Amino acid sequence: MLVTTKEMFEKSMKEGFAIGAFNINNLEIMQGIVDAAAECKSPVILQASSSAIKYARVNYLMKMIEAATEQYPEIPIVMHLDHGPDFETAKMCIDNGFTSVMIDGSKYDFEENVRLTKQVVDYAHSKGVVVEAELGKLAGIEDDVNVEASDAMYTDPAQAEEFVKRTGCDSLAIAIGTSHGAYKFKGEAKLRFDILKQIKERIPNTPIVLHGASTVIPELVQMCNKYGGDIPGAKGVPDEILHEASVSGVSKINVDTDLRLAMTAAIRKTFVEEPNAFDPRKYLGNARELIKETVKHKMTDVFNSCNKA
Repeated sequence: MLVTTKEMFEKSMKEGFAIGAFNINNLEIMQGIVDAAAECKSPVILQASSSAIKYARVNYLMKMIEAATEQYPEIPIVMHLDHGPDFETAKMCIDNGFTSVMIDGSKYDFEENVRLTKQVVDYAHSKGVVVEAELGKLAGIEDDVNVEASDAMYTDPAQAEEFVKRTGCDSLAIAIGTSHGAYKFKGEAKLRFDILKQIKERIPNTPIVLHGASTVIPELVQMCNKYGGDIPGAKGVPDEILHEASVSGVSKINVDTDLRLAMTAAIRKTFVEEPNAFDPRKYLGNARELIKETVKHKMTDVFNSCNKA
């Protein structure tokens, strides 16, 4: 069933688990994710960036979501806009049936971020849609988001409290050391759980979101490279750190890079091992299966969301 994040997040904060938010771009990625959610009996958030919407087209995305909810009516599914760049994009998604939107005003100063977020919140709430906002800047590159490491900054707990009060946003993405893309850390991976703790103390009833939180699963990177890829030095947030975040007050954890790696690894492997394969159902089917296994691993071993549907 297609729902908002409201009840999902209330349950996650009460019971101490996180919900995976997985980026979708096409049919096989979406099927792999929802098949995993059904097998794990886990709630799931499907999300699309503005560039993914341009690629897949919003009406196609919504029809695929409709099919997923019909196949698995027992699984709570959210359709979410990831990194909405402006009010117009958020409004378009709300008007087309998204149940949750993110407005990313983190590139602006505090007051402009408040103004933009409040504008989206007012419209979304009038339509029964929930809003995620962002405070603090994550380094890295993902689709239309590109922030230099030197420009990244941690979320200020006092500002977070003021921001939520003034905007009325339903959840808040914070910066505590994660980053976008496949190259998140040069040295040891570390998140600022002290900042997370301070933010949770100030806004205990506001669900917290982690962006840029793919593990960059080493086995998938190795598989890509083994079968002709060139992804040296890729490094993400280890599973054990994400698990700690899941039980420390983070309600939503975003995953995109790991899905891209799984899809690419499976396709590369098929092409090398079966060079005569040219039926898209063969290599895309293998990709769908590896995406499903990757998502099941996240739900089972990292986010603790199995049997929470």
